[in-house]
Amino acid sequence: MSSMILLHGSSQVVEAPELSAGSIHNDYGQGFYCTQSEEMAREWACKNREDGFVNRYAFDPAGLRVLDLSDGAHTVLNWIAILLKNRTFRLSQPIAVDAREYLIEHFAIDTTEYDVVVGYRADDSYFQYAQSFVENTLPLRGLNKALTLGKLGLQTVLVSERAFQRLQFMGAEPVDGTIYYPRFAQRDDTARRTYSAEIAKGRSYRDDIFVLDILREEMRNDDPRIQRILFE
Repeated sequence: MSSMILLHGSSQVVEAPELSAGSIHNDYGQGFYCTQSEEMAREWACKNREDGFVNRYAFDPAGLRVLDLSDGAHTVLNWIAILLKNRTFRLSQPIAVDAREYLIEHFAIDTTEYDVVVGYRADDSYFQYAQSFVENTLPLRGLNKALTLGKLGLQTVLVSERAFQRLQFMGAEPVDGTIYYPRFAQRDDTARRTYSAEIAKGRSYRDDIFVLDILREEMRNDDPRIQRILFE
């Protein structure tokens, strides 16, 4: 990763972000969640139906330990396992509870060993994808496709004090909620419709993998059956 500009959409100006201010139950644990997309930052600044701010920072990641879940070396199962480890899920079905434990044990990556994490952003719709997968109602191909087509984008998350020291505040710009909240809502709606379409298709998949298959066959990250589905 080369030097970059990071953006943080918020209801307020954030001149001095602090690691301790982040919730431990966010997607990748405690950290400062940013994007490189101007449009995404503006939409997120207004997600509460109010005006907001896009906070802009210069960031130099040289020498930092970066976990990039979009680099091709990792899969959607690594992402979902990290999500299951950090976020709070209401899992009532025994298969979902077992799936959560198995995926965390065999697919999760210890993000505390890194300074920066790059990966999907689990909006409510993406969170629904993850929950449906562990409940065995959304197959792996459908999960992977829905995440791509939902277009909710990637986020860059600073997860260590060392990373925070490389962040320099450049200023903040006001964002009009009457313009950007509808765009935020539309993007989420598109993701939900994509999810619903993939759920419907999933009922007819005969060569796909459901989480029950992963449990029964004790599949791991490098299993060729998983690789076939994700990289076909």
